[in-house]
Amino acid sequence: MHFVADPATSQNPYEYYEDGALLVGSDGKVKAIGPASTIISSNYQAQVIDYSGRLIMPGFIDSHVHYPQTEMIGSFGQQLLEWLNTYTFPTEKQFSDKTYAKGVAKTFLNELMRNGTTTALVFGTVHPQSVDALFEEAQTRNMRIIAGKVMMDRNAPSWLLDTPATSYADSKALIQRWHKNGRALYAVTPRFAPTSTAAQLTEAGRLLQEYPDVYMHTHLSENKGEIAWVQELFPSSNGYLDVYNSFGLSRKRSVYAHGVHLRDDEFASLAQTQSAVAFCPTSNLFLGSGLFDLQKAEDYGVHVGLGTDVGAGTSFSALQTMNEAYKVIQLHKAYAEDPSTREPLTALKAYYLATLGAAKALDLDNKIGSFKVGNEADFIVVNPNATDLLKFRMQRATSIVDKLFVLQTLGDDRAIEKTYLMGKRQTVTTGTTGGYNYDYGYN
Repeated sequence: MHFVADPATSQNPYEYYEDGALLVGSDGKVKAIGPASTIISSNYQAQVIDYSGRLIMPGFIDSHVHYPQTEMIGSFGQQLLEWLNTYTFPTEKQFSDKTYAKGVAKTFLNELMRNGTTTALVFGTVHPQSVDALFEEAQTRNMRIIAGKVMMDRNAPSWLLDTPATSYADSKALIQRWHKNGRALYAVTPRFAPTSTAAQLTEAGRLLQEYPDVYMHTHLSENKGEIAWVQELFPSSNGYLDVYNSFGLSRKRSVYAHGVHLRDDEFASLAQTQSAVAFCPTSNLFLGSGLFDLQKAEDYGVHVGLGTDVGAGTSFSALQTMNEAYKVIQLHKAYAEDPSTREPLTALKAYYLATLGAAKALDLDNKIGSFKVGNEADFIVVNPNATDLLKFRMQRATSIVDKLFVLQTLGDDRAIEKTYLMGKRQTVTTGTTGGYNYDYGYN
């Protein structure tokens, strides 16, 4: 199964073959999908790997996640600004040590693979070596990772600050070293407006002008206290998004995490600039930040992808993130003046946000997110009967859509039976920082 269009705008958004086959070439790209009998008879020399009773679908795409926060996931009892000072900044200090960073990067990538996530847009820390460590580990797996060094020159501990000049120079060097090196892509990464001066945001805009095909990745309108602080720091601005707009940071391939408290004019601006939003429901609920308005984003035509936002997010699982997303949308209905104007999040839309929708948000739908011929064969094999409860519940699931909803509600990493990158099966080794072994999924 894979998506060909947005379920919110299309009557036929997906292709599903109950007895289907995916043909992967020796170059690791999709050659065909369709009925198994047709694909196999037309390609009689191909090796057949039988996953009967399983669901083959594109790998999940995480539109926003912090790899340095892996070790602090599930930290108790704070909202955003307090949480950053109490947990995040002390944790990120350790990433000045590249050896340490590589150990965490291994664990982080293992968790992505184990949960069926094959592409991620990732925050590093202020240290360039944190980004080197992540890209080096991803390269050993041939995994598509988009990442960047945090730019942060104020309102943080002195040992985590850079300067406008060093953030520009370090980011430029990383772009030249990593952007389009194999499957690696670079994201210019100011942490958020409160931790960057105008001079530093100017340098971020300069990098985007000099390297127009890189990404821009930051946070936006996550927390009401944060929004008020931004207004104090940039008093001449017309709101949080306007700060980024004024430095030329909003454009295609700009991804803003959260957007929980966006105004109508800000949604319109995001659509006009072709910027995208990463919807991070587990994080928004965990930190008490609020409820992202997916329906309004759809109304304005803003691209949206699903993000785990680990470590404020509490799971690497896209399935569990979809589960929380469903609840966020349900709560919108509960608080609406007219509940009849609010629609629930369908299973189709949820999986779209984690696959093709996220690929569109990242401007990568010509490479990943679906089984379009020529796309990179990053895919997962899902076991709908992975647990006793899933197996019991699936007896009453009468359609593929029913099964998908049960999976997103009751499933987790145990439902992800296999993960493939460019047609190669990934196998987790034991140990907290174990790597991946490769065995070929094709002839």
